[in-house]
Amino acid sequence: MPFQLSLIFGKSPARPQGQSARDVIVVGRHQWPVTYVRHRRAKHYILRLADDGGLRVTIPRGGSRRDAERFAKGKGAWIEREQYRRELARSEPGPNWDATERPRAARELPARLLELAARHGFAVAGMSVRNQRSRWGSCSPSGRISLNWRLVQTPPLVRDYVLLHELTHLAVANHSPKFWRALEAVCPWHREARAWLRARHIPGCD
Repeated sequence: MPFQLSLIFGKSPARPQGQSARDVIVVGRHQWPVTYVRHRRAKHYILRLADDGGLRVTIPRGGSRRDAERFAKGKGAWIEREQYRRELARSEPGPNWDATERPRAARELPARLLELAARHGFAVAGMSVRNQRSRWGSCSPSGRISLNWRLVQTPPLVRDYVLLHELTHLAVANHSPKFWRALEAVCPWHREARAWLRARHIPGCD
């Protein structure tokens, strides 16, 4: 059967058809409750992310709990991407830019940039928060990063995407495949964040 998340499960007693078993699954730094449900009409293992953030794994006829665990463990990347997508989907349709937020942007954006830089090993030569008209951010050859003050009004995942995008330019100056691989390593939700920006007709960062 086709397999496509890490946890040690104890041996559990058999359950009747359709009865579920609930555990917690660990993927990276995150945990999700997971429910295993047997369904004799199912032909494949099926993984769903519930609205409450829990996971549901359907076990087909002839399938095993061990294989269901293996299947779920292999879907960690999908679970995180789906979680990011849903979080962004719950965001407001689009912010109304409020210039009174500029002082807050001047305080919060540099602090967040330095926090992310330290976490991922980037050295920032300098930074500024500006009133850019066509870019969310930029990174100069000297390593100075400029950020659009409007980022303070975007969802945290979108804001962090732009900051990590510019930080990654400290290592890779262009938008080559090498750049996108490096960005993927520090910002696996970059596709979802870019989709959020495009859907709202907001210029994305270069």
